[in-house]
Amino acid sequence: MSNESKRSSSGLPPAGVSRPVGGRDVGGTERGPAGETRRGRRERERERERARSRTTYRRRPFLERNRGSLLALLVIAAVVLAGGFVVIQANSKAYACSTQTDPAPAAAPLPNGSPGPLGQVQSDIGRNHIIAPANQRYAACPPASGPHYASSGGPIPGRYYSPDDATVPEGWIHNLEHGGLVVLYSCDKGACDATTQQALQDLFKSFPDSPICKKPKGQIGPVITRFEEMKKPIAALLWGRVLFQDKLDTAQILEYFTTQAELHNPEPQCARPPPTPSEAPSGSPGASSSTTPSSSSSPSTSPAASPEASPGPS
Repeated sequence: MSNESKRSSSGLPPAGVSRPVGGRDVGGTERGPAGETRRGRRERERERERARSRTTYRRRPFLERNRGSLLALLVIAAVVLAGGFVVIQANSKAYACSTQTDPAPAAAPLPNGSPGPLGQVQSDIGRNHIIAPANQRYAACPPASGPHYASSGGPIPGRYYSPDDATVPEGWIHNLEHGGLVVLYSCDKGACDATTQQALQDLFKSFPDSPICKKPKGQIGPVITRFEEMKKPIAALLWGRVLFQDKLDTAQILEYFTTQAELHNPEPQCARPPPTPSEAPSGSPGASSSTTPSSSSSPSTSPAASPEASPGPS
């Protein structure tokens, strides 16, 4: 009997074949129940894990899988909306006008035969304070009264403002409230030519102290600024009163200021003299302007009968 037959009959594996001993080959290689090696099992486990990972990723919710992209889109949309809002705000007016005041014809003489006061009366629409940059709609423009910004937004500095400077009625109405003069010019109606603009600058340079309170120029007025919502190229405003001009007449504006200023503004900066008949405004909103200055309409400088007003704007 050969050696191979003897090994087989004795239960030993044929020559060259290792026999598992305690889960290991005779050569020492560990095998599992299916005969695979430890390395093979590890590879199989890793492959199963990778398969589970791929399956789990495919099943993640849409929002979770695209969170980063969606967040980026939201940020871009917010920036675009914010930019659009800024552009709209920059191009929108801070005020609106329901109508534009019609220039009235020449006023009838006073009972004593003297010309009526310069300018025409405009209805008083109050003087409530609003917070900047709130927008306001005015019943008539240019407004000689009405809601306006509190101290943080007015009175604005009294000076000449070029056509490119931005002012709004909510600012300079506060100047009117304290007795200041506002001179408006319209570029659309031809008041932005070099001659007119130089004359307006000269008007400010030579502007006198106020007729009653002797306030120097620059404190409350004059404010010389562009305004387009009016029917004439020039309009000079005092509280509740408008003087329209077809062409700038600085002499008439100075006469208007010295005879009508600080008579009717609701917050006088000093004691006010008692009114005279020539100073009283016409009773109707459409009262006319006179183009001839009245020497009898100059305000009295006699001691005031009214209480002393606060010296500073509020």
